[in-house]
Amino acid sequence: MKFPYGNADFYQIITENYFYVDRTNRIPFVETFGKTLLFLRPRRFGKSLWLSTLWNYYDLNRADEFEQLFGHLAIGQKPTPKHNQYLILKWNFSEIETQGDVEQIRQLLHDHINDSLKDFSKRYRAILPFEIEFNPKNAISSLTSTLTAVQATPYKVYLLIDEYDNFANEVLMARRMGSEKRYDDLIKGEGMLKTLFKAVKNRTEGQGIDRVFITGVSPVVMSDVTSGFNVADNIYLEPEFNDLCGFTEAELISVLEQVAEHCQLSSTKTNEMLTLLRMFYDGYSFSSQTKARIYNPTLVLYFLKYLYRTCRSPEELLDENLAMDRGKIAYISQLSRGEELVWNSLHQHKEIALERLARRFGVEDILASQNDNQFLISLLYYFGVLTLTTERNEYGKPTFKIPNLVIQGLYAERIREMILPTGRELDAGKQVTEMLYQRGQIEPLCDFIEQRQFKVFDNRDYREADELVVKAVFLALLFNDIMYIMDSEPAFGRRYGDLLMLVRSDKRQYALLDILIEFKYVSLSAVKLTGEQVRNKSRAELQALPTVQNAFTKAEQQLVSYRQILDEKYGDILDLRTFTVVSVGYDRLVWQGGEGSTVQIN
Repeated sequence: MKFPYGNADFYQIITENYFYVDRTNRIPFVETFGKTLLFLRPRRFGKSLWLSTLWNYYDLNRADEFEQLFGHLAIGQKPTPKHNQYLILKWNFSEIETQGDVEQIRQLLHDHINDSLKDFSKRYRAILPFEIEFNPKNAISSLTSTLTAVQATPYKVYLLIDEYDNFANEVLMARRMGSEKRYDDLIKGEGMLKTLFKAVKNRTEGQGIDRVFITGVSPVVMSDVTSGFNVADNIYLEPEFNDLCGFTEAELISVLEQVAEHCQLSSTKTNEMLTLLRMFYDGYSFSSQTKARIYNPTLVLYFLKYLYRTCRSPEELLDENLAMDRGKIAYISQLSRGEELVWNSLHQHKEIALERLARRFGVEDILASQNDNQFLISLLYYFGVLTLTTERNEYGKPTFKIPNLVIQGLYAERIREMILPTGRELDAGKQVTEMLYQRGQIEPLCDFIEQRQFKVFDNRDYREADELVVKAVFLALLFNDIMYIMDSEPAFGRRYGDLLMLVRSDKRQYALLDILIEFKYVSLSAVKLTGEQVRNKSRAELQALPTVQNAFTKAEQQLVSYRQILDEKYGDILDLRTFTVVSVGYDRLVWQGGEGSTVQIN
């Protein structure tokens, strides 16, 4: 088997017999939804391959190869009349360099459009009746000349625009001095991008362009150019397109079974691989009208390609090609109320809900979102680091969550950077977490958090004080997807634990412990002490406080029940250590556990 990881060329994938999940049955839906469509998905989610599919289906030059390319696919059994009826023009804005000043970026945009038009003129030289005039300083003039030639033929243009918002978003998120002004100069007023989209709109009105399919990550740029381009139908939240890019679990199981046969993996080992894939790559939903969840296709192909070649799972489950998504979380955390949203997202139990997902919002809306999180949550959704859940809250609002462990790791990494800003602090944090992984010693980690992190919490944190904040700090420091499956809300029957760390099945040969931690929070008012008084007491004195003892007792009962469920599920596989950590205010931590199969209260 050949897996097209990093390959978005439909023609090559089909003709060279790469693995391909057929989505061509959506082509009739694309035709009926409208002539100008906007489709949004996170980075590296298969958008470019879909555009390549459309190119090969509609390209006049591919007519003689239709049967070879599509005969075995769904659309080949019942093609639409429009197949192979267009001249294809494609722009890919991810190819435009974002460095430099506005004039340099503007010229690079002109260069890209001109280059694509030159390629267009070569591919259709036999059809176009006269030469196209290219203006190196004015690509819109070149476009006009191209379409004038097209109008002298029986054909029309299908324009494909890939990553329409890429270079503008990169300019904005660089957050360097002047980057927002550069964005405004490129997008707003008579900015080059706005002018370009206005020209495209005008030329869909009987001037050569018949259809347009646009892909991108967010609607931000489209909203900012709306006055120049208000004709696009948004299809990215429609249920028919929920899995247009991405794999269903049934499709994944089918191909995983083929790889398992090649590698001669046992059913147990195959199920272990499926668990890894499900925990790390599943969980995305792009429509509130369906409960179907889909897998990130790029990450799945990365995993399957490695598995097929080595017959073992990759050590790094986060493909570095997606690691730059951490920059999106960092960007949000620097906006007004963004840091709070990043913390709440990692909590899991903190509800993230909206009246409705924002479909139209510009950069000014994001930067001015002082009073609510509508734009920030929507942007995290479009970036793919939050996704729709299958449930609405008690008020009927759609709710959002982190889709999987790969993305949760990016949040944990960002919080770790915020609370441990220097390399020395990161190294110290790594050292105390390894003492827990390897020896079951939680005291150094608790000391580290108490001494270094509680000092930076200010009074605003006490307004919503609970164990979830403490849990988020522990999760950020402990998160380790190379060795562990991290579950920050493990289900135990009808109840949920706080933090479960199971050693990955492919890492059980190493001397690592499974960890289960239950967190409790006791407020200063509950113990009738000030923060200073709490800080001056010994841990033994804090543990003796009745309120703290009650918290330990409650946690002990939960842990005994949770451990019994884990023992029934995993048998003797686990080398489990259970802990209770009680936070007294945001001043002190006390803990119990770590030995044997039950939690002992001294």
